[in-house]
Amino acid sequence: MPLTARGPRDPSSLEPVPHGRTARRLDWLLLPPMTRRLVEDLFGTTVVEAVSVEAGYTPGLASVLTGADGRRIFLKAASKKAQRPFADAYREEIQKLRSLPSGLPVPHLLWSHEDDLWVLLALEYVDGHNPVRPWQRAELDACLDTLELVAQTLTPPPMRLAPFGEEFADFLDGWDHVRATAPDWPHLDEAVALAGRYAAASAGNTLVHTDARDDNLLLTAGRAYLCDWNWPVQGAAWIDTVCLLMSAFGDGLDADAVLAERRLTRTVDPDDIDSLLALFCGYFLARRDEPAPHSSPYLRVHQDWSAEVAWAWLAQRRGWT
Repeated sequence: MPLTARGPRDPSSLEPVPHGRTARRLDWLLLPPMTRRLVEDLFGTTVVEAVSVEAGYTPGLASVLTGADGRRIFLKAASKKAQRPFADAYREEIQKLRSLPSGLPVPHLLWSHEDDLWVLLALEYVDGHNPVRPWQRAELDACLDTLELVAQTLTPPPMRLAPFGEEFADFLDGWDHVRATAPDWPHLDEAVALAGRYAAASAGNTLVHTDARDDNLLLTAGRAYLCDWNWPVQGAAWIDTVCLLMSAFGDGLDADAVLAERRLTRTVDPDDIDSLLALFCGYFLARRDEPAPHSSPYLRVHQDWSAEVAWAWLAQRRGWT
């Protein structure tokens, strides 16, 4: 029976997402010897330690490499043959990082390499940590400060980007799945109507990261760094803030109070925010019913939790019981 057939559930009753250890990644020692030697040549030193990052939901290599001279880099790599979608994503990230202006709280690109078999990119090593989960308000505020700075700096975007409304059009199909598998879902028609107006609600002239999650943020003593620049689009400046706050709501924080305080969200039409929540809710409700990919065993757990959180927040905001 599809998960959606059960109807809405309390997010706290679900299998917890094991934050910080969700990835099943390619290991440094599994790269071909010639590729490792190439990395060391580009790095300028012999690699004496490689620590794989276990957060996230993709299988590409993501490791902190330490050189014999003490320097560190963050290396990402994907096989064009065995990991084609992720190699394509890394290629996109390289292009986006090259277009970003300097001075942003973003690990900058040191070098990249592409051949017939691999896509490689080396990023500045940031000595930081992912936010603690459940979210703590001080760490959340630091991350939201970064999202606001990025939005301010990248309005208008420094590159040509597809509109949010165009790139996320297929997310609407999620509610078709819900209607087919759970026709008695409460307030279904209202949720579908809200999601249907997302393109107008999300329109804007700001670069939107679209993947602002705790595993893509690194906290240091002075600021939060925003990582993984694979999927930016053009849209409303407040979208990333709302996306991050979905997880904060799920962790028990008063997300609506935060919305009312933050510069990018305090004057946004509440229906526009609800439209975005409805769009993502339908998407997650559909995706969680799919088989878990071997390369990302916790992806459906994350999507299950995210679906219920998005619904619970939307229902609370709309006064649905």
